[in-house]
Amino acid sequence: MAKDPRPAEELTIWEDARAMINKARAEGIETVHERLQKQTPHCKFCELGTSCRICTMGPCKITPKSPRGVCGADADVVVARNFGRFVAGGAAGHSDHGRDLIEVLEAIVEGETKDYKITDEDKLRRISAEVGIETEGRDIKDIARDAMECFFGDFGSRKKEVSFLSRVPQKRKDIWTKLGMVPRGVDREIAEMMHRTHMGCDNDAPNTLLHAARTSLADGWGGSMIGTELSDVIFGTPTPSMSQANLGVIKEDKVNILVHGHNPVVSEMILAASRDPEIVAEAKAAGAAGINIAGLCCTGNELLMRKGIPMAGNHLMTELAILTGAVEAVVVDYQCIMPSLVQISSCYHTRFIDTAAKARFTGATHFDIHPHNAYEQATEIVRLAVKAYSERDASRVDIPCEPVEIMTGFSNEAVISALGGSLDPLVQAIAAGDIRGAVGIVGCNNPKFQQDSMNVGLAKELIKKDILVLVTGCVTTAAGKAGLLVPDAIEMAGPGIKKVCGALGIPPVLHYGSCVDNARILQLCAALADALNVDISDLPVGASSPEWYSEKAAAIGLYAVASGIYTHLGHPPNILGSETVTNIAVSGLEDLVGASFVIEPDPVKAAELFDERIKAKRIGLGLSE
Repeated sequence: MAKDPRPAEELTIWEDARAMINKARAEGIETVHERLQKQTPHCKFCELGTSCRICTMGPCKITPKSPRGVCGADADVVVARNFGRFVAGGAAGHSDHGRDLIEVLEAIVEGETKDYKITDEDKLRRISAEVGIETEGRDIKDIARDAMECFFGDFGSRKKEVSFLSRVPQKRKDIWTKLGMVPRGVDREIAEMMHRTHMGCDNDAPNTLLHAARTSLADGWGGSMIGTELSDVIFGTPTPSMSQANLGVIKEDKVNILVHGHNPVVSEMILAASRDPEIVAEAKAAGAAGINIAGLCCTGNELLMRKGIPMAGNHLMTELAILTGAVEAVVVDYQCIMPSLVQISSCYHTRFIDTAAKARFTGATHFDIHPHNAYEQATEIVRLAVKAYSERDASRVDIPCEPVEIMTGFSNEAVISALGGSLDPLVQAIAAGDIRGAVGIVGCNNPKFQQDSMNVGLAKELIKKDILVLVTGCVTTAAGKAGLLVPDAIEMAGPGIKKVCGALGIPPVLHYGSCVDNARILQLCAALADALNVDISDLPVGASSPEWYSEKAAAIGLYAVASGIYTHLGHPPNILGSETVTNIAVSGLEDLVGASFVIEPDPVKAAELFDERIKAKRIGLGLSE
């Protein structure tokens, strides 16, 4: 018997989302929420992590009556294997993003592209010096070549550690050395994770989990950090600016192009092509007032941070944005892109365009974008969107709200600049208790939660307690729509945050970029630890991914914990079928690396857990509480 759909009010906290969900149902268009309902109840073995498909002697499921698989693996081994491969998948995704940026830098150095350039030479010199490259008196292209070779080397097997471990406090590196967790190379650790989890290899769950942590560290301090830093070098280091968010950023009188995915290599060119006077004139000749670029998910965050391009929505808004009926094209690169977007686009005049060989979508229009042809291909894409404008059905257009203002662009460089050139004022504010601590809220939406209820709820509770919040990825749009990304939001904060952020003219919730930019938060924590001459695990900080869903989020969470940062998740990964693995995650890691995971679906209770943790860390540092 078919289940009645859940009311839109139960699915999301947003009025624009509710309006589009109801519009989809009225028009007979299926969205993620209906598909989730059809998929439930989920397989209990998969939820527990106790099903195994690694070899064809199975598949196996571990039960009390059958406690071992065909090969003899028990629940601990099966769950650890599955989780290790899950983390490897996430580390591969974010780190491959970093590799793409190195390849763009290579094209610049080799003269193979005119479309990209080194925008922030000072940052290139600075990060090159950090990883041991001589910069004094040298030509920027020569420095860039050495940086390119260095970072390519971070993906291989010839190094003892990835280059940006130069930023890690020695006390933390000593812990990793003792545990055999120092990340040597991104591809090396991922490949070894796959090898270890082949049948007949690593059959000791704790040992498998230690390598999972090593793999995640190769992502956080390697691939992701490279992706963030080289994006700044090539496209510019973010500085604070104002922008807008929600479905109201889609304009009824303009050609609307939504960029979606994670890599700014494509979206930066789409933006540049949309500003070509000749193409803008073509759009006006077609009856439009101009061309409007808006972002979805992390590609949107990249353009938001650097160019102030507005955000149409996060993960669970991607389908709903098309349902406005006013989107001429969705241009995607890779990651977090629902295949359903192709089908929903086909219900309208919307062109769905994919651009990456590693992320093709059946039914999409494909453009093969590389550094040597990026702008040329981007102009063709924008012209395709302009052509689609004439096919729009005005009777189906429904833009349900007006946009809200947000402040963006808080890179570490921008924060340090706002503080007068050093972290000392931040350290002093923490010591005085005006800022009691900080929590990074990062990551996703998951349709198992009421959309953004946890993301927004936790942020609001934390700032009340004078805990500064940094947001990345999909939490950005949520915080922006909730009014938390503007200076006036200090009225929702405690007296200390109100004092500090009010004096600086900044929000109590700072937008720190895309999900790959969680590396900025790692770097900030390391710098604070060095300033205080302590380990990262001694700091009054935390991390959270309340509504996470992806392999990448698991890798992020694990590299945060392995770096010494207490990390909250709104729901557990698929590990509960092993008491050993679960106990390591929520308590055992505390003894090993000074941090652990905590699972709590209630934002108020999660904030209380962070409050207690931060209180304990402040006392440990001899700070007043």
